[in-house]
Amino acid sequence: ACRFVETACSVHDPRLSLCYCRYSDCVIFKCPSASALRLILCMCADFPIEFTKKEGRKEKSTSRNALEAISLAIAFFFVVDVLLRVYVEGFRLYFSSKLNIADACIVIVTFFITLIYTFSDFSGAKLIPRYPNLALRVIILFRVFRLASQKKELEKVTRRMVSENKRRYQKDGFDLDLTYVTERVIAMSFPSSGKQSLYRNPIKEVSRFLDTKHPDCYRVYNLCSEKGYDPQFFHYRVERVFIDDHNVPSLQDMLKYTASVRDWMSADSRNIIAIHCKGGKGRTGTMICTWLIDSDQFESAQDSLEYFGERRTDKSMSSKFQGVETPSQSRYVGYYEVMKNKYNRQLPPERHLKIKSIRIHSVAGVGKGNGSDLKVRIIVKKELVFQCDCAKQDNCLFPDAGNNAVVISLQDCPVVSGDVKVMFESSGLPKGYEDCPFYFWFNTSFIENNRYAFCVFSLYPC
Repeated sequence: ACRFVETACSVHDPRLSLCYCRYSDCVIFKCPSASALRLILCMCADFPIEFTKKEGRKEKSTSRNALEAISLAIAFFFVVDVLLRVYVEGFRLYFSSKLNIADACIVIVTFFITLIYTFSDFSGAKLIPRYPNLALRVIILFRVFRLASQKKELEKVTRRMVSENKRRYQKDGFDLDLTYVTERVIAMSFPSSGKQSLYRNPIKEVSRFLDTKHPDCYRVYNLCSEKGYDPQFFHYRVERVFIDDHNVPSLQDMLKYTASVRDWMSADSRNIIAIHCKGGKGRTGTMICTWLIDSDQFESAQDSLEYFGERRTDKSMSSKFQGVETPSQSRYVGYYEVMKNKYNRQLPPERHLKIKSIRIHSVAGVGKGNGSDLKVRIIVKKELVFQCDCAKQDNCLFPDAGNNAVVISLQDCPVVSGDVKVMFESSGLPKGYEDCPFYFWFNTSFIENNRYAFCVFSLYPC
C-alpha cells in the first residue's frame, strides 16, 4: 500500500512539488491477510495531494477526479465483499453478530460518503466534513484484526457453499467435505492445494485426518483423469483409476479396481479406503456402489445407489440429491452387478454389433423440434469411429417417425464392441459437458434382442 501511494504521488508526475499521505500511519502497517490489505487500502484511498500554485486548476481537477475514482472503486469492492459474505453465510447468521452489523454499516456509510464526494457537483457537498469519514476508516482499521483471525472461518464458509448439502465431517477440529459411507469406506471431494484449497478439501487437512483417524490403515483412490497430486501426502498409498468427468469407467477398470480393494480390505480388518473424484459424487458414487455390490453389502445396483445418495446427502441443509445422477454411471453399476453374479467377476462375452438406427422420443421443443439439426458422433476407446449430420443427411437418413419422435438411420456405420459413447450435437441446443447437449454410454455385451432403450429426462450426460 505504501509503494502504491508513493508511485501515485511522486514518481509518475514530476510536476508535483509536494506529495504526502495525511494518514501515513496506516500505510506502514504490515497486512496480516488479504482482508487486512483491503481495509488499509480503504484508509489510504482518500489521501490528498497538494499542488503548487503554478499548476492550473484543470490539472488539479483531473488528478483529484482520478483519485476519487480510485477511492470509490475500493469502497465499492468492500460493499461487494460484504454482500458476498451475507450470501454465503445467510442473512440471519451473518447479522447475528454485532461486529458484522458494525462492519456492514461502516462499509456502507463509507461508500456513500465517497459517492457524494465523487459525483456531487453542488457546493454543499464540499462542506460535508471529511473527519467522520476518517473516523469510520479508523474503526475499519481496528476491524482488521478480527477479520484476519476469521480467515480460516471464511475459508470454511466458502468450502461449505461449494460442497452444497453434501454430508461433511465436522468433528474433532476437522471440517471436510468427507462422508463415511460405511465404517470402512469414505467418499470425499478432491484433496486440493493452492487456490483450489480455498473452496475444496485442503490436501494437508485430508492427510492429517487420515493419519489421525486411520494411521497406516488407509488407501486413497483418485478417480480423476484430469488431475492428480503428490502421493507423498498419503505416504504413497494412492491408486488411480482414470475416469473422465461425467463419464464412466471401462468394465476392465471396474474389475481391476474391485480386485485391488478386495486385496487391501482383506489384508487387515482395520484397513479403510478413501475414494474421491472432483466433487465426490458421480464417479465416486459409481465406484463405491460397485464395491458395495462386490463385497455383498448390497445385492442390487439400485439399492446400493440409493444407499450412497442417502449417506452423501445432508437433508438437514437441503433436499437436493447428492448421489449418482448420470444415468450412464448408474447403468455401469448395474453392469457390474451382472458381471459379479452371472459372470463370476469376469468380463462378459464380447459382442460385435453395428448400430443401424437411433430413435429419439419427445423431440418437440428440442432444437428445431424435429431432430433435423442434430449431429451424431460415435466414439470407441476414445477414438471417433463414425459421425453423421442430419441436416445434410451425411452418412444418415432422416425419415419423420411422427408422434413426437424421430429415427436417425445410420449408413455405413462400422462394427463396434465393448464400451461405446454416442454424442449428440446441435447449434440450436444449449451445450453442456464436453461441449455438447447430451451423450450416453453403453456396452455391447449387454445388448439383448438387438435393441437397447435409454430413458432420458433432461439434456445432460445420460
